[in-house]
Amino acid sequence: MIEPLIMQSTLAMLSQLPPVVDNANTSPLLQVSSQKNQLSSSILPSVPRLDQLPPVANNSSTRRQAQLLSQVSPQVIRQGSQIALNGRVFRVAWKQWKLGKSVRTGISDVGLTQTVGMELLSTRDFTRQPVQWFSYPPSTPLVLPSKLSGSYRYLDVTDFARIAGWQLQVQGDALRIYSVPARVENIHLETQPWGSRIIVDLDRPTPWQVRDLRTEGAIAFEAIADPSLIARFNAPPVVEQRQEIEDTAPVPVVPPIAQPVIRLDNAQNQTLLRVSIPEGKRLQVFSVPNPYRLVLDLRSDSLVEKEILWAPGIRWRQQYVNLGESRFPVVWLEVNPRTSGVSFRPIWSNPATQLGTAPLIQTAQLWQASAAINAGFFNRKNQLPLGAIRRDGRWFSGPILNRGAIAWNNSGQFKFGRLSLQETFIASTGVRLPVLFLNSAYVQPGIARYTPEWGPTYTPLTDNEVLIFVQNNQITAQMPGGIAGQMTFPIPTNGYLLTLRTNSTNVVADSLSSLSIGTPVRIDRSTTPADFARYPHILGAGPLLLQNRQIVLDAKGEQFSDSFTQQSAIRSCIGITPAGTLIIATIHGRVGGRGPSLTETAQLIQQLGAIDALNLDGGSSTGLYLGGQLLDRSPDTAARVHNALGIFRPSLP
Repeated sequence: MIEPLIMQSTLAMLSQLPPVVDNANTSPLLQVSSQKNQLSSSILPSVPRLDQLPPVANNSSTRRQAQLLSQVSPQVIRQGSQIALNGRVFRVAWKQWKLGKSVRTGISDVGLTQTVGMELLSTRDFTRQPVQWFSYPPSTPLVLPSKLSGSYRYLDVTDFARIAGWQLQVQGDALRIYSVPARVENIHLETQPWGSRIIVDLDRPTPWQVRDLRTEGAIAFEAIADPSLIARFNAPPVVEQRQEIEDTAPVPVVPPIAQPVIRLDNAQNQTLLRVSIPEGKRLQVFSVPNPYRLVLDLRSDSLVEKEILWAPGIRWRQQYVNLGESRFPVVWLEVNPRTSGVSFRPIWSNPATQLGTAPLIQTAQLWQASAAINAGFFNRKNQLPLGAIRRDGRWFSGPILNRGAIAWNNSGQFKFGRLSLQETFIASTGVRLPVLFLNSAYVQPGIARYTPEWGPTYTPLTDNEVLIFVQNNQITAQMPGGIAGQMTFPIPTNGYLLTLRTNSTNVVADSLSSLSIGTPVRIDRSTTPADFARYPHILGAGPLLLQNRQIVLDAKGEQFSDSFTQQSAIRSCIGITPAGTLIIATIHGRVGGRGPSLTETAQLIQQLGAIDALNLDGGSSTGLYLGGQLLDRSPDTAARVHNALGIFRPSLP
């Protein structure tokens, strides 16, 4: 028998299939078709079909092999970052290693989901991963051995590929997978109480991929569709009938039906099914055996609940969380910071400068993070940060507006609070000038300071700035900044650059008269609260949600706009439990409605067990990354971001 937890997500999906008629023994989607079985057997006569694999018992050798795999250090012989599936290339990590005399092939687990449609089921054992792929877990669970290596978790697909009839071939950085194309036998559209269901009949299991583009879903599968079937789902749209003045009989006005529109294309042994997604619905796709089918559900509650121990100290969870009459889909990671080898660091799109944005997937892979969540705010126009980023004791961007922040040390201790940084520029002549901002794109009249952590150069953000260059604690130059954005100035490698932004020429003249070239200077610095300065790593965002088990939301106090404060939107947030476990969560739109408000976000992460919590940048920036892919959304719908919190195991780059 397989553990109930492992079957949870698949049972949830199978329970949503059409009801069984009184005289039937099985659901229509699970009934065996002898004609299809004969066809599948003729293609692969020497190996068992996936639905014929024997159940995996608790004491079976298959499970022991999975545990053994994680305890040895096999010799890695090849690895790469691309999979070419029948010639179509995907960015997915893979690795080959020797285990005894056998060469084993592993593909990153989340990447396997994205490229072949394999669903990862719940598990409490990170060394073995139950999966569903044209299989029925209660009777024939498929369990793949897993191997943690670097920032990925690889599933050993060596035996699975043989059973599925795949050919594996390495060519440079790419693992090439060749599969026999299936045949699309029919497509059905059904109306259900909760939405719409599309059923694709196949003659054999085949890889498939899903792209969710918000208003349209695109499902590509390695299969050939008959031209008549393609023509059937590419009929010209019905022209809307209009009421003309001379019409003798009125045209009835019928409200639009939220029915999906299906389009089918076929090219190079691949079928592409496009389906419109009605407002308030989301796309859920899964596979079933006997006969082989892909099932596409358009429903408001499309999240598949699961709990996966991904690695020691890292647990991936996703489920609906109730709040009043609303149900919110929440995807989160629970990370134990005291686990050996687990560490946290701020990461951003370009390690050499604070200028730039990138997809979260790209940034996480650049820094070799195992997991990541988008973090602080930034200016989308100039692609510069708007909040605290401190790593290894160095301020890459300073805090602004006394907004919420999270700080931590290398021992796994965390602090949440509202943070401000005070700096004073002190000259030997007695001049003391407050520095309002450090390495920041937040622009206000006054003095800002830019260090090499900002990047090699500084480009004025406002017109007519006055620049003061300091090297080895001594003023070395003064010059005008000119028109904003037109010139760049080098930041001294062993010093910094001050910029004076003001509309008052008198203020500038008074300041510069006491700051001649050669004047010795120094910087005095402190934080509020003072103990934030003890933490080498800090990320700022806001507003602060929870502190000491209480909701302390004060968006106006942190100088967020009214529109930001009042909106309901997709959210990212981070919190910590009484036991010290970090909760890194994304919350999407409630079933049939919009995302949570800030107050609802605080209440939801409180329900997850947090006693301290911080809101992060959200909306299109929201993204939760693990093992090579986003967990909470399609990358097609995620915006580029500036910075993130990276989770590393077992070592930092």
